[in-house]
Amino acid sequence: MKRRTLLQASPFLLGLPAASEAQTAYPNKPIRYIVPVAAGGGSDMVGRALCERWAKVLGQSVVVDNIGGGGGVIASQNTARSAADGYTLMQGYVATHGTSPATRKLPYDAEKDFTPIGMIGSTPNVLCVNTNLPPQNIKAFLEYVKQNPGRLSYGSAGAGSLTHLTAELFKLQTNSFMVHIPYRGIAPAITDLFGGQTQMMFPGLAAALPHIRSGRIRALAVTGTKRHPQVKDIPTLEEAGLKGFDAQQWYGVVGPANMPAPIVKVLNDAMLNVLSQPDFKEKLSSEAVELMPMKPAEFAAYMKADLARWTQLAKARNIQLDS
Repeated sequence: MKRRTLLQASPFLLGLPAASEAQTAYPNKPIRYIVPVAAGGGSDMVGRALCERWAKVLGQSVVVDNIGGGGGVIASQNTARSAADGYTLMQGYVATHGTSPATRKLPYDAEKDFTPIGMIGSTPNVLCVNTNLPPQNIKAFLEYVKQNPGRLSYGSAGAGSLTHLTAELFKLQTNSFMVHIPYRGIAPAITDLFGGQTQMMFPGLAAALPHIRSGRIRALAVTGTKRHPQVKDIPTLEEAGLKGFDAQQWYGVVGPANMPAPIVKVLNDAMLNVLSQPDFKEKLSSEAVELMPMKPAEFAAYMKADLARWTQLAKARNIQLDS
């Protein structure tokens, strides 16, 4: 009888893991990692570089699933509707959790429908001008814009994009006026900047860097609070007097709302491990991405502040787009 009682006793009383606990050790199957853009390009490279190393740290496969379309809306809906068990994650970025919800009515809530896991990193935008324009520095450009009200235009990757809102933030903070010319993507916008159809734009550093180095466009300043190591000679807009001009293209990881805290911790700890690896830093530097390791609470605060920044700007500039 005593032997039978002992065998039926709770495993916790015996100091052993329960069967259910052993069976649910996380992760015990492949993790799906949604990248909200088509395969190829900078964002996809960031996700694949992370997943390759994350899988080794977690001891489980992390499979990239590219779901483009709708500026990240389809991928975000897919993620938000998934089980909050840690087996579906998404690479959230400034569009899905910043500029789009600030300017459009979306079928998801950027804050309430997701669990923040951690930040990967960010890349600044660069104030670039056509090389035929006289100004050689940011101070001279500000004077030139004010001397030519309404005569200058700027291109963007599309209405409501980061390139659009960053330029509008610039106009607001400098009390200047330029005409917005939206394009279908960054490539045609940069092409027209070369040709002089537009005079200024704020492309991401990764997209602009080859053209800056070749001399096809002139970079006058970068966004962010400090100079970027890839272009150390280019000052920040904050140095030019535009305090708090911290518009950046950032990448992070989110999951569906209400993920268990222990699972979030496992994922974040593994992420921080990856972000500390020198070869990962080197890999992302090719896309001009500077790593920004954060705990989940820090990342949540960052996303909330970024969304508030763009929402405030959208209201101030009356930018409200159709969904």
